[in-house]
Amino acid sequence: GLKVTFKNGQSIAADIVILSIGVRPETNLARAAGLTVGPAGGIAVNDYLQTSDESIYAIGDAIEYRHPITGKPWLNYLAGPANRQGRIAADNILGAKIAYEGSIGTSIAKVFDMTVASTGLPGKRLRVEGIDYMSSTIHPSSHAGYYPDAMPMSIKITFDKQTGRLYGGQIVGYDGVDKRIDELALVIKHEGTIYDLMKVEQAYAPPFSSAKDPVALAGYVAEDIIIGKTNPIYWRELRDIEMENKFLLDVRTPDEFALGTLPGAVNIPLDELRDRLTELPKDRMIYTFCAVGLRGYLAYRILTQHGFEKVRNLSGGLKTYRAATAPIIIHEDNGSEIEEMPIQQKGAASAAPIAAAKTIRVDACGLQCPGPILKMKKTMDGLASGERVEITATDPGFPRDAAAWCSSTGNQLVSKEASGGKSVVIIEKGEPKSCNIVTSCEGKGKTFIMFSDDLDKALATFVLANGAAATGQKVTIFFTFWGLNVIKKLHKPKVEKDIFGKMFGMMLPSSSKKLKLSKMSMGGIGGKMMRYIMKEKGIDSLESLRQQALENGVEFIACQMSMDVMGVKQEELLDEVTIGGVATYMERADNANVNLFI
Repeated sequence: GLKVTFKNGQSIAADIVILSIGVRPETNLARAAGLTVGPAGGIAVNDYLQTSDESIYAIGDAIEYRHPITGKPWLNYLAGPANRQGRIAADNILGAKIAYEGSIGTSIAKVFDMTVASTGLPGKRLRVEGIDYMSSTIHPSSHAGYYPDAMPMSIKITFDKQTGRLYGGQIVGYDGVDKRIDELALVIKHEGTIYDLMKVEQAYAPPFSSAKDPVALAGYVAEDIIIGKTNPIYWRELRDIEMENKFLLDVRTPDEFALGTLPGAVNIPLDELRDRLTELPKDRMIYTFCAVGLRGYLAYRILTQHGFEKVRNLSGGLKTYRAATAPIIIHEDNGSEIEEMPIQQKGAASAAPIAAAKTIRVDACGLQCPGPILKMKKTMDGLASGERVEITATDPGFPRDAAAWCSSTGNQLVSKEASGGKSVVIIEKGEPKSCNIVTSCEGKGKTFIMFSDDLDKALATFVLANGAAATGQKVTIFFTFWGLNVIKKLHKPKVEKDIFGKMFGMMLPSSSKKLKLSKMSMGGIGGKMMRYIMKEKGIDSLESLRQQALENGVEFIACQMSMDVMGVKQEELLDEVTIGGVATYMERADNANVNLFI
């Protein structure tokens, strides 16, 4: 191990220390010689690599030269371009007039088992330069999936949305990253377009590539965006859209959906979509998504060809969104050592050694989600209790999905390990879980009946609901009578009401902003005071807690009977609210071990 000591005397033990300290050009000699140093901090040179003194040439990390895309001087610390500059400078010293074309910064690195590579300009740099662009993200395999050891790869390219000129590319993967980044670099260097990516003729055989190579596939997807076959939404946009303006359509299989999705998403598998179009709103924007983007694109095409005008598809699918929005967890060092129990000991106190049970080995390498989980399920269905299956997969999300599947089905996750881009998961078949009896140990559902519209009681409800949802428990809130006021929209559309509905509308709070305290209301002053104190102390407002509940997957159900009696229309309630009756509530309550009436 290593110990890092800071200036303030604090020290931290570590296994690895990364020095990310940057690079600066060494220009002292040039400055002493009176040569011009450019705005980027490097020695300024012309097209022939001459400095401000024509008899002096400069090359390598110390020079700055205009970028082929932006036209602005920049510093490029790479060995390949430096060697090329050396050859050009030598020829020019001997009388040649060879102009240097500039570098686009093609780089590659090995990070443990993974390979990361980049060329050209990424989106962040293009935004800084004020260059309008679009991007696409795909997740292909390094070679044909049916040939052993196909490894996952992620490719993002940036391009001009009018001409298709290729600006940049980034690739992360395990195998074949180097040759793909070189192809992208060649196209960018020659001011090529995404159409050139489609025309590149790669050597193909199953061990080395797919008939539709990842580079060509990146070009095809970009072309679909440019010509309007798809309208992408990127993870940043989707993350920042208000929930009430979203209709999230998850077109994966029910098994995939059960393993986790985006909060508030509705699952209609792609194969069922054409038969269930009536379940989708035409007046709201629909955001389609799947695991990696392909099925989401197909869903987009189906919807737009059936008259849906407000549709966008999540670029890169759930795989990109989850990776980009995953929280960064900081583990504080308190000086204590925690030894984690090996995973094979967590499921049962006396787990049998792996070799003691009959084990079926399954190779799911090269399969994209949901391939590995479906192959695992099919194998498990044919096993007897106590037998095991060992699945090897290259899908990075498979270990997490397998653990979630075991948790929900009563099977035991014996072990999981990852190396070289492959995951090996061992699962032992257990007895089916009982679904009819809910105990304090097994049942984790929580249901709330929100009968009151008191501000303090509504706050308590959402605090409890969020706490339960944060532990992974299924939470349902059933809003009835006065509780309907808690979930009214702030800005409601005009709706037709009878005389009684209009009377109730005038007497009842118009939204959650108008709720009063159950005690010390003082004509509404108490509620305003409560909100002020909460804001001063940094406590989330009722509306913020309500939004958090929706994002945590808490189900909101409005009582149909109460709505009819009080003249409340569905259009007045939050978009995420579903309508149900007592039977709907009782079904949720049957699967819960806590029911609270508020």
